[in-house]
Amino acid sequence: MYGPPGTGKTSTILAVARKLYGTQYQNMILELNASDDRELMAKSSVKLVLLDEADAMTKDAQFALRRVIEKYTKNTRFALICNHVNKIIPALQSRCTRFRFAPLDPIHVTERLKHVIEAEGLDVPESGLQALVRLSNGDMRKALNILQSTHMASQQITEEAVYLCTGNPLPRDVEQISYWLLNESFAESFKRIQQYERIGIGGYVKEVTMFVFKIKMPSDVRVQLINDMADIEYRLSFGCNDKLQLDHSLLLSLGLDLLWLLRQSSS
Repeated sequence: MYGPPGTGKTSTILAVARKLYGTQYQNMILELNASDDRELMAKSSVKLVLLDEADAMTKDAQFALRRVIEKYTKNTRFALICNHVNKIIPALQSRCTRFRFAPLDPIHVTERLKHVIEAEGLDVPESGLQALVRLSNGDMRKALNILQSTHMASQQITEEAVYLCTGNPLPRDVEQISYWLLNESFAESFKRIQQYERIGIGGYVKEVTMFVFKIKMPSDVRVQLINDMADIEYRLSFGCNDKLQLDHSLLLSLGLDLLWLLRQSSS
């Protein structure tokens, strides 16, 4: 079983185990987490072995586990859970049936959040709920963590409270910055965007990039913009100076404006 975190992999296999073994669940299950102990642990007397975060195991441990699976396949069931299936050796993959867990649909995340909000008696307006769903990106665990942390900081879980608690830029700020990048002069844009230093330019790069898809522009201009924004995000991840990257993004927007105008004049 593999897929992004927070999509229900561990919960699913535990539910299956409870259905299979009923009251004998505790006697028939050995649950291991490979990220806690990366060396191989096995106990042949159990009937079901759950190995969570199996992609954190060393290659040697995975090869040893392959032999254990082969030896006890008649009386033991093995369930390997991981986020990245490419980190599992082919020899183990070929001995397992793979089930991929995709990120949860926003509808399902919304339904579960509403259930938790009602059960806990929280004050969450619709805008706050949508912000939770959007920032979770299909990760139910992340959505619940954001809900809990925001509630600890604010009694009313509004959209603004959610974004401020997580350190993400507000959608209206992203739209405003995108407008400045595309319409204002270099000096004016630089001056205004610096007002948002509380989050840092790195927090806006991804959101501005996603906002680009909502703007009508030639496809080649959009591709160039996305590629350059990716370069900026890459450099920021290595600790490059925020202001230098802000200069780069402003010059990029001015250059794309010129390219856009040249294309329109030629057509």
